[in-house]
Amino acid sequence: MPIAKQRIAPCLWFDTQAEDAAMFYISVFENSRIKRISRYGRAGREVHGKEAGSVMVVDFEIDGQSFLALNGGPHFKFTEAVSFQVFCDSQDEIDYFWSKLSEGGREGQCGWLKDKFGLSWQVVPAALPQIMADAEGAKTDRLMNAVMAMKKFDLDALRRAAAGAA
Repeated sequence: MPIAKQRIAPCLWFDTQAEDAAMFYISVFENSRIKRISRYGRAGREVHGKEAGSVMVVDFEIDGQSFLALNGGPHFKFTEAVSFQVFCDSQDEIDYFWSKLSEGGREGQCGWLKDKFGLSWQVVPAALPQIMADAEGAKTDRLMNAVMAMKKFDLDALRRAAAGAA
């Protein structure tokens, strides 16, 4: 039986930091690896402007999810319009990923952060979507007030807000 192939994989555009970024991401997430590194040749230099032998793309996996990091030049930058969600089962996981991914970057509101490469991440309690789906009326308001007041998520505080406890 053939192994299922991932149909869609994100391609992350960097100026020159593709290899550094891929190495950083695989250091943060378990079960991650560099699959292959491809380098620029002499052909096309008038278009891409990269030196022959410099890193063109890094094909890597984060916990089994395929990614491609491309050194495409300074033309494009990451924005908050695209982010990656990291669903965490415990406060320890939230704390770990928040600390690692925000190091050298910027903390945002509601579980959002930018890493040192400018890529946006959401470090989210895995239970939050269900807690939010079960919320109605005053419970929704309590949860939204709690979420909006947080940078890094506090799982116990979210559960207390959902339960109506202080």
